[in-house]
Amino acid sequence: MSDTGLEQLARSLGWDGAERVLLQQALTHRSFSADHNERLEFLGDAVLNLCVSRWLMQRLPQASEGELSRTRANLVREQSLHRIALDLGLPELLRLGEGEKKSGGQQRPSMLADALEAVLGAVFLHMGFAAVEQLVQRLFAQVDLSTSAQTHAKDPKTRLQELLQGRYLALPHYELQQVRGADHQQLFVVQCTLQTPPLQAQGQGPSRKAAEQQAAEQLLDQLQQHGQWQASATVKAKPRRAAAAVPVRTGRAPGAPLQGKGKKRPGSTGKGWVA
Repeated sequence: MSDTGLEQLARSLGWDGAERVLLQQALTHRSFSADHNERLEFLGDAVLNLCVSRWLMQRLPQASEGELSRTRANLVREQSLHRIALDLGLPELLRLGEGEKKSGGQQRPSMLADALEAVLGAVFLHMGFAAVEQLVQRLFAQVDLSTSAQTHAKDPKTRLQELLQGRYLALPHYELQQVRGADHQQLFVVQCTLQTPPLQAQGQGPSRKAAEQQAAEQLLDQLQQHGQWQASATVKAKPRRAAAAVPVRTGRAPGAPLQGKGKKRPGSTGKGWVA
């Protein structure tokens, strides 16, 4: 971590004063030092949820509790926090142990999302709630809330599958690439591949299911970034060909009057029905 990079981050956050110890701790992984960022991450997670909840209450006065919950879940999900962490330049500022560096920890979405939450926790402790709330609103200011809840009400794997099915394309293929770590703290690495368009993405998580979800999310982002499709776009169904008229056998002579529909013939045995 360079002093210049830390100063740039402090300016981006609106950090007050010259004290940087707390901010530096927020960027320290447990693999680097015992004085790591996990407690700050715990605090930052709670602060972030409160800030986003208050912001949504103001921005979406007509939204129901369910809509507010879904929109908040979208805003504070790992993928969203990962993007903000990249914008702030956190990958270059993380302090990691050598093992985490070699395994690509600085680019791991989950680690960057955790670091961002720790930074928010540090801002709260250093400058108070009003300052961190203003920062959160600024970081999320460009988010379009009009379709946020509807777009992300379903999980990434479901959204990707429905997107491909709506265009009559082959479904994605998920393949487990690697399992790292001890039995009680495993990290699963999954690769997701599309045939059309030919794209691949890798996801990581504490379970295979979580890794698959992250890989699907990465592919949805790729499709949007490459201008392929919008994951929330409505797929127009192909027009159906009009069915040909099928003559119905009524059992009566042409021109003969119709009997009452569904009624028995007078004097019949009751076994037959006429139109």
